[in-house]
Amino acid sequence: MNIATRPADYWQAIIFDFDGVIVESGDIKAQAFAELYRHHGETIAQAAVTYHRANGGMSRYLKFHYFQQNLLNYPPLTKEEEQELDRRFSELVMNAVISCQPVAGAEALLHRMVDQIPLFVASGTPESELRIIVEQRDLSRYFTEVRGSPRLKETLVADILSAYPLVPERVLMIGDALVDYESAHQNGIAFLGRVRPGDTNPFPESVEIVPDLCLIAM
Repeated sequence: MNIATRPADYWQAIIFDFDGVIVESGDIKAQAFAELYRHHGETIAQAAVTYHRANGGMSRYLKFHYFQQNLLNYPPLTKEEEQELDRRFSELVMNAVISCQPVAGAEALLHRMVDQIPLFVASGTPESELRIIVEQRDLSRYFTEVRGSPRLKETLVADILSAYPLVPERVLMIGDALVDYESAHQNGIAFLGRVRPGDTNPFPESVEIVPDLCLIAM
């Protein structure tokens, strides 16, 4: 039986990525990286976007450090420089993510499942920012916990599994990036990939994928 068509009572919990799974914010984040690095030239800006798209789900802080040393060939970021990049990036994305379209079927799935099993978010977005976005989108009522960076996603998943009486094989993670799949795999939980129509599939051939969350039968 495919993951997307398993009955609801099979699962003990669902862990969602946020960008690209709950909301259609992938392009917003890509445009923000381009804007943030455009003063270094269009080649650098586009390289930043390419790396971001190839590493969806990765904390922005890790990307800032990668760009600093591998694209710009600058000395490592100081804490103050990292905080300034984070501040500017948040200004570029916060309101846009709050107001962007949901992934088709996401809110209906949350509404169906909220009274049946605990639902979680594990995202690469900074946790304080993520909580504001979730609250402003009126989604807080659906989630038992909302977790974000700077902790790595595999650690966020592990923390959820250790904090609740869950059997890993009966926990499902839904994500749109390879790091989501790897985090699920490393923690021994099931995984369903969301690949937006027209996007490149980042997952191994064995991974079940869906174009949106409308087709999830649970």
